[in-house]
Amino acid sequence: MQSLKCAARVLTFSRTHVMGVLNVTPDSFSDGGRYGSVELALSQARLMVEQGASLIDIGGESTRPGAAQVSVQQELDRVCPVIERVVSECDAVVSVDTSTPAVMVEAIGLGCGLVNDVRAFSREGAIEAVKDSDIAICVMHMQGDPSTMQRAPGYDDVVSDIRAYLKQRLSMLSASGIAKERVVLDPGFGFGKSLDHNLALLRNLDGLLELGCPLLAGLSRKSMIGQILDKEVDERLYGSVSAAAIAAMKGARIVRVHDVAQTVDALKIVDAVLGLGKA
Repeated sequence: MQSLKCAARVLTFSRTHVMGVLNVTPDSFSDGGRYGSVELALSQARLMVEQGASLIDIGGESTRPGAAQVSVQQELDRVCPVIERVVSECDAVVSVDTSTPAVMVEAIGLGCGLVNDVRAFSREGAIEAVKDSDIAICVMHMQGDPSTMQRAPGYDDVVSDIRAYLKQRLSMLSASGIAKERVVLDPGFGFGKSLDHNLALLRNLDGLLELGCPLLAGLSRKSMIGQILDKEVDERLYGSVSAAAIAAMKGARIVRVHDVAQTVDALKIVDAVLGLGKA
C-alpha cells in the first residue's frame, strides 16, 4: 500500500512517518499528568508537528500494565477539547487512542483522521462506530487486557501467532464492510509480551508485511528498553530511537514515539538507506 486516506488527509508511504504521543491522562507510564490542560496539550502537539510528526495520537485512558479504567464521560472530557483544537490548529493527521465506541464517534465528528484501538475493535459497537466513516483505523494485537497482560504471557510462536490474529481481525473487518485499504496493523510491543517475545517480534517484524497493510510500531520508552538498558523511563531516549530505527528497517512505516525530533533525524538516515524519498 502506497498511501492511506485519513479522512481529509492522505499519508503517502514514500517515507517513514512519526506519530507523536500526546497522553491527556494523569497516569500514563511516561508522560502522565504533563499535558492536563488543553493549552498545554496543544502546545505539545504544535511542537511535535514542528519537529516533524505527521500524526498526533491523543489518548485519554492509560493502557500501561495495571492501569485503572476510566468512565466514558471522563475519557470524552479529556480528549474531545484537545482533538478539536489540534485538528483546527495543527498540520497533521489527528489520531485518537481509544477502545471506546462513543469516543470514536465523537472524535470522528471532530475531524479525527485515524482511530488507534489497542483492543482491535473488539468491544461491542466499535466496528459500527468507524464503519461508515472515511477515516483510517489501527488494529493492534494484545494478549489479555491492560490489567492482566503481563502475567506470564505465552505463545507457540510469537510472530506466527500475532500474524494469525491480525489476519483474523482483517477478515472480520472485511466481513463488516471495512476495506483492508483503511487498515494499519500494530503488533503491540509490550502488550502481553515478555522481553524475549518483544525481541523476537522486532527481529522478525518483516514477517507481518505479507498481510498487506502498513505496519505501526510503538516501542518508545517501553519496559523492554528499560530491561535491556537497566534505565528508568526518562532515561530511555537512545534506546527508543534505536528501536524505532530497527522497526523502520524491518518495514514499519509509522513509528509511535514520545521523542519526535530525535526519531525524525534517525528515520531520515533509515529512509536514505532504504532508498525512500521525502514526499
